[in-house]
Amino acid sequence: MTLYYVGIDGGGTSCRARIRDEQGNFIGEAKSGSANIMLGADVAMKSIVDAITQAALQGGLSSKDFSEMHIGLALAGAEHKSSWQTFMALPHPFASMVLNTDAYGACVGAHNGDDGAIMIAGTGSCGIYLTNGEQHVVGGREFPISDQGGGAVMGLRLVQQVLLAEDGIIDKTPLCTHVMAHFNHDVDQVVEWSKTALPRDYGQFSPAIFEHAAQGDSLAISMLKQTASDVEMFLLALNRKGATRICLMGSIAERILKWLSPPVQNWVVEPQFDAIEGALMFAGKPEHNLYGRNIS
Repeated sequence: MTLYYVGIDGGGTSCRARIRDEQGNFIGEAKSGSANIMLGADVAMKSIVDAITQAALQGGLSSKDFSEMHIGLALAGAEHKSSWQTFMALPHPFASMVLNTDAYGACVGAHNGDDGAIMIAGTGSCGIYLTNGEQHVVGGREFPISDQGGGAVMGLRLVQQVLLAEDGIIDKTPLCTHVMAHFNHDVDQVVEWSKTALPRDYGQFSPAIFEHAAQGDSLAISMLKQTASDVEMFLLALNRKGATRICLMGSIAERILKWLSPPVQNWVVEPQFDAIEGALMFAGKPEHNLYGRNIS
């Protein structure tokens, strides 16, 4: 009877599954829908089962083999204790499930299971340092109260500045014009949009900030300096906890490197593997469950 190990990397947008056998041979990989457990344990479980089903089919397996699969779950929302407990209480067809955060999976993968840290800055942001079986977390409490250095906070700040420019309080730059064109140059549309805008809606403006900064736009440059300061704040916090090897991950973090101060840049290293491989590394190892670990 063959055992299989499955790594899952799941967030609000998608869920990716990768299956390997006991010898580490690749079986299959697939992608499905949302697996942020704070958005619904049942929804996340369905996405996980769907992705594993598709990945299994690639390797000639079926749901009959689920009982021989140990699942490592690196999922968004797992830091929320009641959501973690609700999800882990669900019935499932697998041999075992180990659940930790998507950031944890990314960190384990990035450093190939060794001690080290990551700073994720995409739409949101979070820093995590793993050492001697303990995990230290900075940020990551979601938009708008946290996530400094992420695209959503960048977008929110940009919209605020654009409205100040519209009122003649600060100078209007090409970046301001670009944002207002998105709203047909109508401030009322901005206000109406803001009532229902999600983090990804704010984050959609972050690429324009980088583009306009490269063209010398003064507002874009000042915003990237602020974002770099935010990311650096978390990197310094991770370093104070002992981290000297930090991987930058996510669309913002990877592009902000050159804006960081030289001493901080010296801590930055390239990741070795992705979050799915990280999840595979802790599949079948219950000591990696988030609750029951030492967390600070």
